[in-house]
Amino acid sequence: MQPEQLSLPLTLALFIGGALVIAVVGSRLTRLADRLADLTGLGEAVFGAALLGAMTSLPGAVASITTAAAGRADLAVGNAVGGIAAQTAFLVLADLAYRKVNLEHAAASVTNMINGALLVALLSLALLAATGPELAIWGVHPASVMVLAVYVFGLRLASRTRDAPGWRPVKTRETREDRPEEADTGGISRWRTWVGFVISAAVVGGAGWVVGISGIALVRHTGLSETLVGTLFTAVATSLPELVTALAAVRQGALTLAVGGIIGGNTFDVLFLVFSDVAYREGSIYHAIGEQPLFVIALTILLTAFLLMGLIRRERKGLANIGFESVSVLVLYLLGLWALVTW
Repeated sequence: MQPEQLSLPLTLALFIGGALVIAVVGSRLTRLADRLADLTGLGEAVFGAALLGAMTSLPGAVASITTAAAGRADLAVGNAVGGIAAQTAFLVLADLAYRKVNLEHAAASVTNMINGALLVALLSLALLAATGPELAIWGVHPASVMVLAVYVFGLRLASRTRDAPGWRPVKTRETREDRPEEADTGGISRWRTWVGFVISAAVVGGAGWVVGISGIALVRHTGLSETLVGTLFTAVATSLPELVTALAAVRQGALTLAVGGIIGGNTFDVLFLVFSDVAYREGSIYHAIGEQPLFVIALTILLTAFLLMGLIRRERKGLANIGFESVSVLVLYLLGLWALVTW
């Protein structure tokens, strides 16, 4: 299936069909992830970052690699980083869905804050690579190797911090702690849960791939810049699993998993830049992009910084029961999209 050959009606049909599959199977994926977090003892925040975030990010990875291999650097980077910005904005919707208190207050987790700081570090490395000297070894920038190394280091740090935190958030009446629930740890039950998780992830990944391909086809139908199409259309389309799983996790009361899934998915999504750099064969992809992708990277760092401030401040209630961080993220995200549209 070639995106360039898809008609507009077929593109829309594929998009809607894939989105419906993601909505149904994505909810099941979250239920299984919540149980596996208890069965494995990893906890919701670590499991959300390491596995749930990675699985729901598969569609975006395919889209970025495909467009990078086709030599469309702006579209590949716009899809990768635009997906992070969109998913951060999705967290605002999850916050609105949790009516009791501000989500960032209830889902207190040192691990999630470390993952947020890790995301800022990874995006900063990408920004440094794009604005620094032109370097490439076999067409790959050394920063891509650094991004991968820092990502692995950050996951290990988050896991160790969960087991032996240096400090803990203040427990309040509204705090929902990440405590493993009683679960059947029998071999058959665990095996079935893992199989169900893998199958659900494969279905979501396949459906997300269809959504991503249909989003890529919108490039020639809209006539907009590659960065805008990547940031708005393909990024949002391939990020739908994160939205579905975050909302489903909130409904099930797995608040730490909801926040950890978004932040963990965001940190994994930075690896799309590594994959894209390898797939892009005309040199380093960081020096092939224009000003708009750099703007999106800077915007995403800003959104993550406000989210981190909210996780640290833990405001109980604000406008519509959401904190200042959610309001700021939503406003800044919309202003960023407006800037891209009017660029």
